[in-house]
Amino acid sequence: MRTYAGHSSARASNALFLQNLAKGQSGLSVAFDLPTQTGHDADHPLAAGEVGCVGVPVSTLEDMNLLFADIPLGETNTSLTINATAPWLLALYIALAEKRGVAREALRGTVQNDLFKEYLSRGTHIFPPKPSRALTAELVAFTVAEVPHWNPINVCSYHLQEAGATPVQEVAWTLANAIDILDTVDVPADAMPRVVGRMAFFCNAGIRFVEEMCKMRAFTQLWDRIATERYGVTDPKQRRFRCGVQVNSLGLTEAQPENNVPRIVLESLGVLLSKEARTRALQLPAWNEALGLPRPWDQQWSLRIQQILAFETDLLEYPDLFEGSVVVEAKTREIAEEAWKEITRILETGGAFAALERGELKRALVQSHALKNAAVQSGEQVVVGRNRFTESEPSPLLEAGEEAVVTTSDAEVREHIQRLFAHRRARDKNAVAASLEQLATATERGEGVMEASIACAHAGVTTGEWADTLRAVHGEYRAPTGVASAGGNLATGEALRTLREQVEEASARLGRRLRILVGKPGLDGHSNGAEQIAIAARDAGMEVVYQGIRLTPEEIVAAAIQEDVHVVGLSLLSGSHLELVPRVIAGVDVPVVVGGIVSETDTQTLMKAGVAAVFTPKDYRFDAVLSRVVEIVVQAHP
Repeated sequence: MRTYAGHSSARASNALFLQNLAKGQSGLSVAFDLPTQTGHDADHPLAAGEVGCVGVPVSTLEDMNLLFADIPLGETNTSLTINATAPWLLALYIALAEKRGVAREALRGTVQNDLFKEYLSRGTHIFPPKPSRALTAELVAFTVAEVPHWNPINVCSYHLQEAGATPVQEVAWTLANAIDILDTVDVPADAMPRVVGRMAFFCNAGIRFVEEMCKMRAFTQLWDRIATERYGVTDPKQRRFRCGVQVNSLGLTEAQPENNVPRIVLESLGVLLSKEARTRALQLPAWNEALGLPRPWDQQWSLRIQQILAFETDLLEYPDLFEGSVVVEAKTREIAEEAWKEITRILETGGAFAALERGELKRALVQSHALKNAAVQSGEQVVVGRNRFTESEPSPLLEAGEEAVVTTSDAEVREHIQRLFAHRRARDKNAVAASLEQLATATERGEGVMEASIACAHAGVTTGEWADTLRAVHGEYRAPTGVASAGGNLATGEALRTLREQVEEASARLGRRLRILVGKPGLDGHSNGAEQIAIAARDAGMEVVYQGIRLTPEEIVAAAIQEDVHVVGLSLLSGSHLELVPRVIAGVDVPVVVGGIVSETDTQTLMKAGVAAVFTPKDYRFDAVLSRVVEIVVQAHP
């Protein structure tokens, strides 16, 4: 039983961990902030506004020590949700254990360590796909030999579903990814069953209860087949589909947020009722995650939901409740058969990472998301409180206003950066230089980076320095956006015709086609919203400029000027809007609109700073959003 936690600072996150453990949580699931995830120190220009916003900042071994203060590493099961910098964060964790006298063999936990879905949906990748896969495979081999009770990877389907994947795509692409990684792991043949046995998965449970349960049963069946047929694993325990699950966060609504509680419970049942596909670890989002970072009380509520299901009900006392069900077995078979066809196709054309580099998976994912959005836009897919049954009494849960979510204070950010400066001044610079040289040499020669990274951790190297050393060898990678060929996410009918006519009239008035730049400033890699708005704007008749994720405000300004756009739309989900948006406004002379998770107070602040409009998750109708954007452009060009 877990809650995904970490924010503000190592000290604040440690206090939250201790509270959650005291309330009965049985493991830690650590959220890291975006600078840590993307290999930047807190004082890097791209880290501005992002430090501590969506997780805890960890730059040094001392940060790791503060984060796990009073927590016995040899007795705690810790999940590190980290990917591109996974070797580094695990190195810090091992170095901390060694500093405390805890043997590597005693450590238990999981590191996410799955870059595949980062290129497709979450955007915290750093290096190109093949070097990333090599780092992933090395960490797998290292842990099996050195940290035998550690799960070296969580192969993630979770983020694929949030980015629009169908159940078939989710199962097929995730398992094809696992195959690609296992085929890259360099271990003796007799060690491969142990490697397969340490593979773990991290899945998503959405609101379509029957479909989600059948999807998990299909996962279980196909993984057993792969372990048996491809890797010759004979021990049934080593063939288990060992998965943790978080139920869907992006499916939660800002409108009528109290509705999120029954959604969370129902989605939990999808991975509990079927014993043949039951999750081993469950973490639940909080009811208010569509509004901002949840408070300790909100996380406690999610934990109590799990405890009620586990200890008050009899759900865990019986064999599989759905064995022999005609409906469930038919749907499971349908998903499994279609997924196996897709796995076979991917393997025959070079594997999952080759398909990734060709851009075909991103294109298919963006198109699937477009179709899902079109169903919500049209009302075919009902979302209670959002597109149907929208009449609502005021929610007493929101009476606290801005206090209903956690915010990161400027003081905590300053304190973290000051400690980073002090750390750099106090450390042995010669030891740092020597350890980084050792890391660079190991990287260039392909000798493996784990032992060199642990030495770097002990020497006082920072997260940014570790990542920059690998960047110098591998370079950075900008993944394809998948937007060019996707379409069809707008509801058809009168609303679409009206919007297109509005765009045509505005374009005639402007003397050329209305042009919008959709930008993703900062480190936030959740590009789903930006991609879907870009597609909708193009389908509405606008010219669209979209360059993908992780741009500085200055790069967005330069693109807006070069492309001579009429309006700039910025998408931010990480809470960095107050820092980044004003820098864009200052550099352009066209209207700027903003979309993301923005509080009412922050909305007023942005409007005073010159933002023309702010759209939040409650503004789900793309035609209405774009109609307002067109009005803003016309008003700016009388």
